[in-house]
Amino acid sequence: MKKAFYNRNSGQNRPGIILLITLVLLVVMSILGYTLSSQVLTQRHRNQYIIDYSKARYGCDSAVKYALATLKEIDPQLVSRPNEPDFSDLFALNEAERQELLAKWQLQSGISAIGDSGRTGDKIESSDTSDFNDVYLVNDFGSMRIRGPYGPEWPLISEPEEFDIGSVKVKIEIEDENAKYPLGWALLNYPEMTIESEVGFVTFCEMAGLESEQIESLKYELNKIGDVKPFKLEFKPITRVVRTPVPSSRATNRSSTRRTPTTTRVQRKVTTIETQIFEQTSYFARLFHSSLLDTEALARPNTVTGNSKETALKYIGTWGSRKVNINTAPRHVLEAAFIFGGNEVEIAEEIIQRRRKEPFTDIADLKDSISKYRDSISACEEYISTRSTFFTIKITAVSGVAKASSVIAITKTGDRVERIALING
Repeated sequence: MKKAFYNRNSGQNRPGIILLITLVLLVVMSILGYTLSSQVLTQRHRNQYIIDYSKARYGCDSAVKYALATLKEIDPQLVSRPNEPDFSDLFALNEAERQELLAKWQLQSGISAIGDSGRTGDKIESSDTSDFNDVYLVNDFGSMRIRGPYGPEWPLISEPEEFDIGSVKVKIEIEDENAKYPLGWALLNYPEMTIESEVGFVTFCEMAGLESEQIESLKYELNKIGDVKPFKLEFKPITRVVRTPVPSSRATNRSSTRRTPTTTRVQRKVTTIETQIFEQTSYFARLFHSSLLDTEALARPNTVTGNSKETALKYIGTWGSRKVNINTAPRHVLEAAFIFGGNEVEIAEEIIQRRRKEPFTDIADLKDSISKYRDSISACEEYISTRSTFFTIKITAVSGVAKASSVIAITKTGDRVERIALING
């Protein structure tokens, strides 16, 4: 009797067990299906990214060839900006200070921030000067475009060039490296300028918005680089005597074991100053872009104003440059350059006020214009110039979700172009 009762209960529970097993199987199959579809989708995305990156890399490499082929056409021209705020007075300002400066500039210029149509981005025509014809004013001061020494925003020497190569969008930007603080200055170990070099470096870093911990970390990294190779400003031609053994024409055939008579040819090889500078520049371009220097820390924004994000790296020359162009360098870079001779604050101010109207033609012009600081300027001649010869070409290519980039550092003197370094990203 009990056995029949047990069998009857077992028969009643069998559909529930089957349903439970079916649900478990469905869950397992769903998980397997989801996992499989995720893997397929991931692989598809990976394959598509590889395809997109290959296209972007090809577009970037093509743009590099195009840029190198057209370098001789680069001829940056400085513009007059007498009624505009100087670009070097804006980088370190907070939002309130920036708004105040731009509002004051607009009041002095007698123009409004919004065009007659009331739309942002309207071009404002000035009755006093044509210099405003290329300046677009908006009702948000933080988005106002301030022209640099060449017209586009500092440190660009021309408007970015954008074009398509097939489905790849390419952007080319050319920056003036002589407008930045040469990082090699922090490595100078000449006894007569060690103090000035260190003070100038710290002053620049503080004005660029670096904290004391960041400055100390950067100094530590630069000391490591300095241990590898010293940075030089002064060069002299190097003459080496090379002795080369030359087989004599009186060689005998009597015995193959007899030593062939030789003579010695003496040659004098001269390594020019230009060659030494080029070699140093190339060497330090590699060092400054190696793991010895943490450029990512320098690239973190330290000031955010409107749509503008300021970083210390934006103002640092990390390609082995040696001189600063006084017509294009911002205030804190100028002060770092003239600290080697003194009166750096006064000289920087005089330069900024003069170059807005007319750039300096040469160092003699600078001395004549600021004659009361002639001695200080003379002490800094090896650190400054009035014309830029060092540029970087930044190329970005985008295809789908992939991006490829390249940076080319070059020197250009007249029609002569020399490539210092090429870094792909």
